[in-house]
Amino acid sequence: MTQDPPRPRTPHPVALSVLAAVLALSSVTAQAQAPRLPAPIEKALSRAKVPRDAVSMLVVEAATGKPVPRLSWRIDTPMNPASVMKLVTTYSALDALGRDFTWKTKVVLDGSTSGGVLNGNLVVQGGGDPKLVVERLQALLAQVQAGGAKVIRGDIVLDRSAFSVPATDPGEFDGEPLRPYNARPDALLINFKSIVMTFTPDAANSRALVRYEPPLAGVQVGASVPIVRVGRCGDWRSELRASVENPVNIEFLGTYSSACGEKTWPSAYADPASFAARAIEGSWRQLGGLLTGVTRDATPQELAMLRSTGTLSGEKAAIRFEYPSPMLLEVVRDVNKYSNNVMAQHVFLTLGLHANLGQPKAGTLDSAHAALAAWWKKNLPGTAQPLMDNGSGLSRNERVTAAGLGALLLHAAKSPLAADLADSLPVAGVDGTLRERGKGVAGQAFLKTGSLRDVTAIAGYANGNSGTRYIVVGLINHPNAGVARPALDALLEWTVKEGKP
Repeated sequence: MTQDPPRPRTPHPVALSVLAAVLALSSVTAQAQAPRLPAPIEKALSRAKVPRDAVSMLVVEAATGKPVPRLSWRIDTPMNPASVMKLVTTYSALDALGRDFTWKTKVVLDGSTSGGVLNGNLVVQGGGDPKLVVERLQALLAQVQAGGAKVIRGDIVLDRSAFSVPATDPGEFDGEPLRPYNARPDALLINFKSIVMTFTPDAANSRALVRYEPPLAGVQVGASVPIVRVGRCGDWRSELRASVENPVNIEFLGTYSSACGEKTWPSAYADPASFAARAIEGSWRQLGGLLTGVTRDATPQELAMLRSTGTLSGEKAAIRFEYPSPMLLEVVRDVNKYSNNVMAQHVFLTLGLHANLGQPKAGTLDSAHAALAAWWKKNLPGTAQPLMDNGSGLSRNERVTAAGLGALLLHAAKSPLAADLADSLPVAGVDGTLRERGKGVAGQAFLKTGSLRDVTAIAGYANGNSGTRYIVVGLINHPNAGVARPALDALLEWTVKEGKP
């Protein structure tokens, strides 16, 4: 029996209007471009010694999608956008998954319980929650203890199979493995794989007390550091002479200035592969729980058994606890306001995990790439697709055009998610990564920023003095990109002041 061929799907009206605008923008670039950029931008680029062929810029009305842009400069040239790529990841996720989407962390008591004792294993199944910080992890474990398991006569077994990402060196990108921004994705991501150390002066005893979050099982930590009485705080981290490279022994060989008051220091953990196990066991014991066995990753055989018996899916009658993450909308705000790399990568992998593309067993980079490509083709037809790597912009390989970013921002501006995306962006001169930038247009621009070696970028929305809202994209790829940031600030001010095209 033969089947009728599938009927072609009619593109969404928003996609059609965006397509028309994109085609119009492309026709503009096909024409002879203006010989110069606006004078303030030219001046800033000249000072930074950045040639115009290292720059891509676009300014176009957001409300109408007016086909003739106020500024169009090399908008079809693929550029490295750095963290501006998070716009692609977060908006496509909001549209594909829904603003109310949540990740679930599950705990299963795989055994019999009696009198607060679990005779068996406690299984913790990660669902990719990108914001399972210490307080939320301990709230989940406290719920488990209150629900009938205070003593585990067995192991704590971790299921991290929701994501499948190749193991890499956390220092591979820039040689800084202990920087929290280099944390890698993990289906059971605890506290961004980082330990936060808080130093509180105890003047009466001439020392500063050190508090660690989360508590890490099997790790010896220095409880205090001597205080020195000086008039200024200075480079307090260097003066501590911290030894954080040893995963089982954190100590401080220096001193802490009395002038510093209370300070916090987040640091990536030296052995990220063991972090989840140490943090979960440490928190379990801190809450008064007992464990006779060890905390470890589930073996493939155990995972297959748990799935075949329905223990993880809930088909088998077992005691289960479930802890949802914050809504995707809140996660997107964290990603865009503060440019959180590992959270962005979790959002990207989740696109692959939940896309209807053969239902992959795990979120992988391949499935995420395929899901993003399918979303882009459906919603932004006729626009060159971005070259994605990990979805966070922390990459030397990712590329996107200013026209592509403009089309995405136009699609968002015309969608029911317009306010959600705009509200997630840093506000010039007010908050996030723009707190100290754009003082001259404070409160009038909402932009994602990006910065890498040889890259500086902005993209988002700006309100002109007339009340017109504009889409603004500025991308600079050049060894002097770092000192060319004033050119992007000039672009922003020119847009708000609605200078001559």
